[in-house]
Amino acid sequence: MRQGQAGTLESNDAVITVAEAPAGSGIIIDLESSVKAAYGDAIEAVIRDACREAGIEDAEVDVRDKGALDCTIRARTLTAITRAGL
Repeated sequence: MRQGQAGTLESNDAVITVAEAPAGSGIIIDLESSVKAAYGDAIEAVIRDACREAGIEDAEVDVRDKGALDCTIRARTLTAITRAGL
């Protein structure tokens, strides 16, 4: 299984790991965040948008967020996708 990772566990950053998922499974997001209650839906929307931008329809995305901004989450997601070769 191909997998890519980007980011750190520093404050205001996120570690995002993207791996292949079976065809037809969609984007599966496992989100752990210090701001999940307030921004969880927005974080997931940014990740889904980045996946669509990269042409990814099926992936498992593991997110360990420490309060990263949307632009950081998008950049980390796209970098992890590139590193996974997806």
